Amino acid sequence: MEEKIKTKKRNQEIKGLIFLALAIIFLLCLVSYHPEDPSFTRFVPEDTPTQNFMGYIGSYTADSLIRLLGFGSFLLPLLFLLFSLKYFLRPAFIVKKGRVLSFVVFVLTVAGLLSLIFNSGVTIRGEPLQAGGLIGSSIVKILLYFFNIVGTYVVLIVLFLITLILLVEFSLVSLTERFFQSSLNIFSLIKEQIAAFFSFLFRHLKKERKAPAVIEKPVMAGKKPRPRKIEQAHFDFTRTLSDSKYELPPITLLEESQHKDTRVKRDNLITNSRILEKKLADFGVMARVTEVIPGPVITMYEVEPAPGVKINRITNLADDLALALMAPSIRIIAPIPGKSVIGIEIPNLKREHVFLKDVLDNDDFQESPSKLPIALGVNFVGAPVIADLARMPHLLIAGTTGSGKSVALNAMICSILFRARPDDVKFLMIDPKRLELSSYGGIPHLIHPVVVDPKKASQVLRWTVEEVERRYRVISDVGAKSIDFYNALLAKGSKSKAFQQAMEQQQEEAWHNPELANPATGTPGENRNEINHAKLPYIVVIIDELADLMMVAPRDVEESLTRLAQMARAAGIHLIIATQRPSVDVITGLIKANFPTRISFQVSSKIDSRTIIDQQGAEQLLGAGDMLFIPPGTFKLSRIHGAYVSDKEISRIVDFIKMQAQPSYDSTIEEFQVAATQAQHEDDDDSKYDEAVALVSELGQASISLVQRYMKIGYNRAARIIEQMEREGIVGPSDGAKPRKVLVRKLPR
Repeated sequence: MEEKIKTKKRNQEIKGLIFLALAIIFLLCLVSYHPEDPSFTRFVPEDTPTQNFMGYIGSYTADSLIRLLGFGSFLLPLLFLLFSLKYFLRPAFIVKKGRVLSFVVFVLTVAGLLSLIFNSGVTIRGEPLQAGGLIGSSIVKILLYFFNIVGTYVVLIVLFLITLILLVEFSLVSLTERFFQSSLNIFSLIKEQIAAFFSFLFRHLKKERKAPAVIEKPVMAGKKPRPRKIEQAHFDFTRTLSDSKYELPPITLLEESQHKDTRVKRDNLITNSRILEKKLADFGVMARVTEVIPGPVITMYEVEPAPGVKINRITNLADDLALALMAPSIRIIAPIPGKSVIGIEIPNLKREHVFLKDVLDNDDFQESPSKLPIALGVNFVGAPVIADLARMPHLLIAGTTGSGKSVALNAMICSILFRARPDDVKFLMIDPKRLELSSYGGIPHLIHPVVVDPKKASQVLRWTVEEVERRYRVISDVGAKSIDFYNALLAKGSKSKAFQQAMEQQQEEAWHNPELANPATGTPGENRNEINHAKLPYIVVIIDELADLMMVAPRDVEESLTRLAQMARAAGIHLIIATQRPSVDVITGLIKANFPTRISFQVSSKIDSRTIIDQQGAEQLLGAGDMLFIPPGTFKLSRIHGAYVSDKEISRIVDFIKMQAQPSYDSTIEEFQVAATQAQHEDDDDSKYDEAVALVSELGQASISLVQRYMKIGYNRAARIIEQMEREGIVGPSDGAKPRKVLVRKLPR
């Protein structure tokens, strides 16, 4: 078998070389044509040298072709060159009669068009000739007799397009769509550049107009000093930009994508359909392909089984079908909701890359009323997919290393940054891996520096729970039921002068009377009859690796996440949690039950797939951004190809934002962490602690196992006692397998 394949490949290469030689010979003949060379129409003495590169054969051939077809004869070497390339690049290529016939008609049509356009003829080296040759001029005469000049143009142009489509195998509609899409992209780019220029010019002129006011302001302040303003100068570091000053990042910060049509050709689609039907028939399953939907990454084949065929007979053949189609993996949807067919998703040989700009430069994103739209990517037919985080309201993401999980997380963050101002949305980022989210450090949207310590992360989550409860008190005080309704009421009331004066007086009293502040959160005015009202931004809590947190404080993290998932939606706090280990000890049943909206990238096993999306299929994904998405309010899976955003693009976006403002961190988070640490130390007091201290001081050595064995207590309790001894200086630090040093002497009796 291998010998036959080698022989066939060698024969194809020989044919390719022959056609390449013919292309070169005919091209040299035509290029070096001279009317004074010997030919069938011109006699010269035998000793006259020829000027044609190919000698007498070249002169006779060139003169015949140019007089018959004119400049259309130059298509012959082009045809031979194409045949040569086909033989070299496609081992199964053969010259079909239909294609040869199409080329003959194409050459005759071109000759006719040349004769019609250059009806007065052309001159080649002093010799008058027909541009389309004798054949072209004859075709034009016949068509002019029947159709006149306009009809002749129409007939020849239509024939030209038909034969060109048959030869090159391209779609005229898709070519037109690409042309208009490219034109629209160029127009949009020019429009954005003009808008950016005028925006810069407007800001520059506005600054110049405001310059005198900056000089006069201290003079006015000197005439009428106001101590209250001086006292509040320490709040400069928490200032937020107003809507008029902050500028959203332009979409031009993202790189332009290089579109390449990677869709499977029609012949291959038909071939794969026949292979599917034949392979199913080999296993005794009668079915037919009813529809084929090609996409940028995968192609969906809708298969209708014959009456009496069970669905599981087809789903059990997934590996056999992948082998027959030479695909890395296939995914079977049995059945497709709303249809009486089964979907079989087969990867394309060449995959089209999806860039974030393609998804964001779309009406669904640009016209979305939400402040929290996240760009997921494109669906299997190539349409952009935009989801609303506020509607989800929380998102759980899982996938192995290299599956595209972190890139998708960055795309979601950038999507929000393109739409939301710092006073509308705040981020609370937890990144125990210290890699993915550190690039966002210093942006004004952060409510706290990126948390990298898992122990501190547990405390930050507890603060978030307290913040939810505080927001509920604030929202319920005005009779609202959600953060959107509350902010709308606040904006409506803030237009009143009386409301503004009451707010200023309330804040003044709170800051000058610390005893009125809330001891739990440090927020002024919440223990009074009148709660301090201010605009509440959305808070998006992003956890890049849940497994690291569950290893340090599983009970506290699970409890905090569960309470947030149940309560935080109306308070405007939303969670995006990612993990690369979707096991039951990380994604517990309690966490999973409270996160109905989930995304699964490629996972390593069917068990992991069931853990994250409650069914198989995620193990068959292609990686590199290929995902399965469970939208909010439904359990119907959607296959999406994630949008790619590079590190350079993220840096440009972050730099653009950081140039406009500094982050305004919430000091109550740090205060809460200090209070929680002190409370934890107080909780560490154990009834057997004094007994354990006496034990280690008497024995002169200390270890967790020693305390556990002598005092007959559990490992965790013994570990807490040893840690408390180390904090209080009774025992030294751990030294590997050796017992800890006891730093105190034996207590006297």
